[in-house]
Amino acid sequence: MVRHTAWDDIPQEILSSKIKRRIVTGEKVMAAIVELAEGAEVPAHSHESEQITYVVSGCLRFTMDDGSVIDVRSGETLVIPSNVEHAAVALEDTVDLDCFSPIRDDWLRGDDAYLRGGDED
Repeated sequence: MVRHTAWDDIPQEILSSKIKRRIVTGEKVMAAIVELAEGAEVPAHSHESEQITYVVSGCLRFTMDDGSVIDVRSGETLVIPSNVEHAAVALEDTVDLDCFSPIRDDWLRGDDAYLRGGDED
């Protein structure tokens, strides 16, 4: 089924005081706009899904399972293979587009505790 939707019409989830997201899914792929305030942390995690991250604005610092650190800035992408552990921190207010295949069922079920809460404020 073809669906046409404006991002602003998709309900925004407030995961913490520093992380918000909107999700759209198809049958085999998921896309999410994630807004991260400066200092927001995404703890180390891995998942079956391949991930492509495109930073629309701002900068995310990724730490990969091999210890490498990659800064992804506005206009840049990062491709993370399936089951590769990674963590991220927003070096400034950041908006990114994350695409996943297969779909992240844990996000749809709300079983993504690593992203929720965790506020130090």
